[in-house]
Amino acid sequence: MSMFIVLLRGINVGGNKRIKMADLKVLFESIGFSSVQTLLQSGNVILESEISDSTALAHQLEAVIQKHFGFESKIILRTADQWKDVILRHPFSAEQLSEPSKILVTFLRDSPTPESIAALMSAHTGIEQLYVSGHECYGYFPEGLGRTKLDNGLIERKLKTMGTGRNWNTVSKLLALTETPPNRCRLVF
Repeated sequence: MSMFIVLLRGINVGGNKRIKMADLKVLFESIGFSSVQTLLQSGNVILESEISDSTALAHQLEAVIQKHFGFESKIILRTADQWKDVILRHPFSAEQLSEPSKILVTFLRDSPTPESIAALMSAHTGIEQLYVSGHECYGYFPEGLGRTKLDNGLIERKLKTMGTGRNWNTVSKLLALTETPPNRCRLVF
């Protein structure tokens, strides 16, 4: 069994593409996934699967969501080990990490080319700090995420791949959930 973090893109935003996380959990369990957990209403799911191919799994989950809820939601997956690596590779200072709501990790479906990374960096003129590493674009937003003009659309256009962002609080909480799945108990003496 492989553990995956499943990120749904574009659900429960502005009243569109509404999915209750309890309904999503039941749906995923009904089609054979185990240890299913959700976090927040923004489309964060942890599950264990016998399918180890993340591309095949993403396509299967997208099809199930389309069929059950009647709309498309693109999915980006990371294994639990890949998620830990995302956290280990972060470029942030201790001072930046003390403001986790100002940090956004955009999880990308594909790894961008050096040329597309250069295009993003040259197109961005704000005070935000961007770092692209592997399949992630790390961003620090000193004035907060609500005031920035740097949006997911620009990141996707310049990097030429789909992505979905999660703030550092959510990234950290998802890691914690992977470390103690719900069907496993810990004995404390």
